Amino acid sequence: NGLLFMSLFHWIDLSYIYINPTYLYSAIGGGVVMGAGFILGGYCPGTSFCAASIGKIDAFAFIGGMFIGIFIFSEGYPLWDDFYNAKFLGSPLLSDVIGTSRGMLTFLIILAALGMFWVGEWAEKRFARNDYTLNQK
Repeated sequence: NGLLFMSLFHWIDLSYIYINPTYLYSAIGGGVVMGAGFILGGYCPGTSFCAASIGKIDAFAFIGGMFIGIFIFSEGYPLWDDFYNAKFLGSPLLSDVIGTSRGMLTFLIILAALGMFWVGEWAEKRFARNDYTLNQK
């Protein structure tokens, strides 16, 4: 969104921005593996390092698991090379796929984000638990 804003003022040329190519099957497989890791470990990679910096033992285990997974992937790459490179789609833009302009898509994403923040705030107030919140009036 910030890049689109800067391009409106000609501060940046979006044609110079590299967009990673899409390999559908490996993207879905990687999303499933990473999502399962997030659920099982309770961390994303960034927060695991933050938690490790304050001494959380489970974060160290999570980080160790990440490195083991990276090692297994890199050493076993020839085994799943065909899967990794399957279903090449090029570098499609979501705005092109759904047939709208980049500006309109950005606007819709901003509206969706504001809506989700509002729903999250509403849910926090509606389903507040006394053991996690202060009783303020």
